[in-house]
Formats: sequence, C-alpha cells, structure tokens
Amino acid sequence: MKINMSYGSGGIQTSNLIHDIFLKNFNNKILNKLEDSAVLKVEGNIAYTTDSFVVTPLFFNGGDIGKLAVCGTVNDLTMMGAIPKYLTAGFIIEEGTEIETIDAIAKSMALAAKEAKVKIVAGDTKVIEGNGGVYINTSGIGEIAQKGVSIANCHKGDVILLSGNLGEHHAAIMSHRMGIENNIKSDCAPLISILNKLMEQKIKIHFMRDVTRGGLATVLNEIVSSSSCGVEIDEGSLPVSNEVKGFCDILGLDPLYMANEGKMIAVVPQNQADMALKAIHKSKYGKDAKIIGRITEGKSVTMITTLKGSRRIDILYGEGLPRIC
Repeated sequence: MKINMSYGSGGIQTSNLIHDIFLKNFNNKILNKLEDSAVLKVEGNIAYTTDSFVVTPLFFNGGDIGKLAVCGTVNDLTMMGAIPKYLTAGFIIEEGTEIETIDAIAKSMALAAKEAKVKIVAGDTKVIEGNGGVYINTSGIGEIAQKGVSIANCHKGDVILLSGNLGEHHAAIMSHRMGIENNIKSDCAPLISILNKLMEQKIKIHFMRDVTRGGLATVLNEIVSSSSCGVEIDEGSLPVSNEVKGFCDILGLDPLYMANEGKMIAVVPQNQADMALKAIHKSKYGKDAKIIGRITEGKSVTMITTLKGSRRIDILYGEGLPRIC
C-alpha cells in the first residue's frame, strides 16, 4: 500500500500510520503517551543537536536513511562528550511511498537506537506531493559526561587519532548510484562506544569530531580556522581499505575529501596517545584506528607524503557528492 495525501490529514490514516509503524517500532513509555511534548528527566549539563537527512538512495549497502538519521544525531552528541539519551524524529514523506518502506526505515531506526541506548520520544509526520521520497529530521539530547571537549582546547603537541578507514560511506553511495558492483559497505554506525572506552581509561579528550561531509581534510581545516593551531598529518598513517583505494584510483577520488558516517577523530595529549589508541581499538568501530598526526604551530593543514615531501591540504572546494546523508 502506498502513502497518499490523506495520511498527512491528521485523521484516521495519520493515526494508523503513527500506531502501526512508529509506535510499534519506537515503543517506549514516554512516546506512547502521545502528548504534545515529551517530558524528560535530564541531569546536569546537556548537549542538544538537530540534523536532517535526505540521502539518495534510501537503502544502501551497510545502511539506510533511518540508521543514518539515528547514528548521525547520536554521533553529534557523542562528539561533545555527551551520552545520548533522547531523540525526536520528524518524517516528511512524499505521496507514493510504500508503507512497507516506512516500516523498514522505522525498524532500522529502532535497531540503531537500541544499540546506542537512546530513546526516540517524540516525532511528527507530514505528507507532501511527490514521487516516493522520504526525508527525516532528528533532534537529540545528551547528558555531558566528559567535560571540556572543545575545538578551542587543541594545543601544540597534541596527537590526532582517527577511528578507522576513510571513504566507505561515500564509496558505497556512489557505487549504488553508478551501478558498480563491489563489496564496499557504508561505515554508518553509532560511535558512543568509542567515547565510553576513552572515558574508562580516563583519557583527557581535548576535542572530537565525526568525519562526515567534506571528509577528513575539511574537519582538520576546521580545527585550524577555529583555533590558534596548525595540523600536520602523515599520509602513510591514513587508514584506507584496499577496495576503497581501488575505487578511488578508478574514479580519481581522494579519500581525504570523501564522506564517512561512522568515523571520528580525537585530539588527546601526547602522553596519553598510545593509551587512547588501545582504548579505541577495544570498540567494535575502532579496530582500524590509527594515530595520523599532531597539532602544530601555524595556520594550515599539511601532510607529510610517503615520499617525505610536504603537501598543503585545503578545505573542500565546490560541491562534493550531493544527497549523501
């Protein structure tokens, strides 16, 4: 059965959609009350974020728009040293969408939320004219557990760790759109377990950022532009899988500028770098983590190449791959 405009009318079809899809999958005591607002219990300082997801295709190797929506918002909270607690989910659905598609997306969101130990406690549904598209907006609240995580806390001598292989989400989406058959899967994942491992070892985390649109190069340039520091990375230390390397060689892509949805950097004091790396390796999403560089003086990002030369790394210029998250 397909979604039509009556599902956004606020009447019986809207009620059926809410009960048969969203309450069934997101089931919890707060959401099930169906109040105009969720009443939440939060202790101490919070992190609050919002994000919207418009990825094409809706389903791809390694994930879908629902998993992406939960993981993206969970990761934004995590990067501020917060333990994600609650999410909201707003759906904008184009008429013609199969109800089974919405159910599959909701099931995926529920699984991702369960893994991240976060509750979806409020939401909204709108139906618009169109041809089967789905767009999701999520907001999230997390309780601050690791204080002092800020881009302003990067200092000369700090070490930069990257949690795993670059470019997998970008390559998976692009492969699907181009009809290229390979085994590349999106890295879409919740990264809260990495924060937990770092906190268990009492690592003093100066800064964290998930590496999404614009890639690693853009994130590193954000450090430079928002602090009084420079960045130096080692090309030989950058983790990239053989399949993604081959994909990039064929299409002339640079993994430094490719989007990811389950990778992060952490900036930590030099004397804790090895301990932090071991901690990240203990997470299922950090097995390929590497120390990739350091914070330096200056106001630029430079890369020491495998030939021992120096290459300046600029921020992404122009349009990357559209509709990737």
